[in-house]
Amino acid sequence: MPIERDKLNALRIERSESGPNPPHARWLALALAGLAVIAAALSLWQRREKPALVQVAVAASVEDGAAPSAVLSATGYVVARRLATISSKVTGRVSEILVEEGMSVEAGQVLARLDDSTAKAELALAESQLAAARNTLNETEVRLREAQRTLTRSRTLREQKLTSQADLDAAEAEVEALKARLDAGRGDVAVAERSLGLTRQNLDDLTIRAPFAGVVVSKDAQPGEMISPVSAGGGFTRTGICTVVDMDSREIEIDVNEAYINRVQAGQHAMARLDAYADWKIPAHVINIVPTADRQKATVRVRMAFDQLDPRILPDMGVRVDFLSEEKAGAATQETRAVASIPASAVRRDGDTDYVLIVKDDALERRAVRIGRTSSDSVELLSGVRPGERVVTTSDEQLSDGQRVRVN
Repeated sequence: MPIERDKLNALRIERSESGPNPPHARWLALALAGLAVIAAALSLWQRREKPALVQVAVAASVEDGAAPSAVLSATGYVVARRLATISSKVTGRVSEILVEEGMSVEAGQVLARLDDSTAKAELALAESQLAAARNTLNETEVRLREAQRTLTRSRTLREQKLTSQADLDAAEAEVEALKARLDAGRGDVAVAERSLGLTRQNLDDLTIRAPFAGVVVSKDAQPGEMISPVSAGGGFTRTGICTVVDMDSREIEIDVNEAYINRVQAGQHAMARLDAYADWKIPAHVINIVPTADRQKATVRVRMAFDQLDPRILPDMGVRVDFLSEEKAGAATQETRAVASIPASAVRRDGDTDYVLIVKDDALERRAVRIGRTSSDSVELLSGVRPGERVVTTSDEQLSDGQRVRVN
C-alpha cells in the first residue's frame, strides 16, 4: 500500500511550538513563584507587625548583703511583751471615754469613767458615819473627864470620912466604864475611817487609768454600755475599755524548726526584714531560746530584740529573719549593693543558661542572668537585670528575641 506523504507530514510535530518550555509556560511559572514569595513576605510582615500580648513586672531593688553570712532563715511576727486590755475592777455603766485608737497615753492617765452616782452617795453616808462616831467619842471623853474629877472629890471626902465607901466605889466604877466606852468609841471611829477609805477606793475604782505608758490600739466600749471585770449579762456587757500596747516592748517571736535550733544561740546577731518593708534591713539579736518545744509543730520558740526600734515596726507584722554566723556578723553591716528582685515566673531556662526577656521600646531583649537568693515567689538577680527594668512574666504566645510586644 503506497504511503501518502501528505498525511505523514500532517502528523509531524513542530518543536518550535510544542517544546518542553514554551514561552507562555515560563511566564506562568515565574508569576507563580513571585506570588509565593510575596505571600511569604506578607505573612512574615504580618507576624512581625502584630505585637504579642505579654504581662510584665518591674524589677525591684533589694540589698544583697545578709545572704552570704546567714546560717538560717526563718519567719515570725512582731509582738509586744506588754499588752493589756484595760477593764474596771467593778461592774458599772460607762459614762465617759477619753481615748481613741492611736492615742498615746502615760502611766496613770485617765482613760474612762463609770457612773459614780451611787458611789458618791455611799461616800457621803460613810463620811456621816465617821462624823457621828467622832462626836460620840468626844462626848465620852468629856464624860470621862467629869467622872475623873468626881472620883478625885470622892476620895478626898472619904479620907475626911465625909462620904461612904459606896459613893467612892460608884465614882470609880463610873470612871472605868467611861474608859471602856472611850476605847469602844475609838474603835468605832477607826472602823468608820476604814469604811470611808473603802468607799473612797470604790469611787476611785470608777475612774479607769492606764497601768503603763503606751499606745491605744483598740477602743472596745462606748458611753452608756455596761462593763464588768468578768463576762456577765450575755453579749451586752463589755469586759474591756480599750487595749494599750507598750511600744517599747516590741520584739520578734520566731518558731525555728527543731532540726536547725543548733544554729541559734543567745546573743546571736541577725537581720530582720518586715513583710511590709521588704527592702529595709533591721539589725536584731537573739534574746533567748524558750526552753521547750512544740510537739505538734516540731518547733522551738526564739525571742529576738530589735537593736533600735522604729515607729514603722508595728505589733503582729510579719517578719523574716536571717540569723548570722558570728564570724560574718560584722560583714552584714558593711556597705551593700543593690540587686534586682523579680518574680520567679520571669526566669526562663535554655539548657544550662538562665535568661529573662526584657521589654524595651515595645520589643523583647533576651538577657542571660545570674541568680542569687530565691524564695517561693521571687528571685534575686546578681547580674543581667537592673532595678526598674520590665521583665516578661507570662504570655500566651511563643516569644523570641526582638519580637514586638504589647503589655497587658
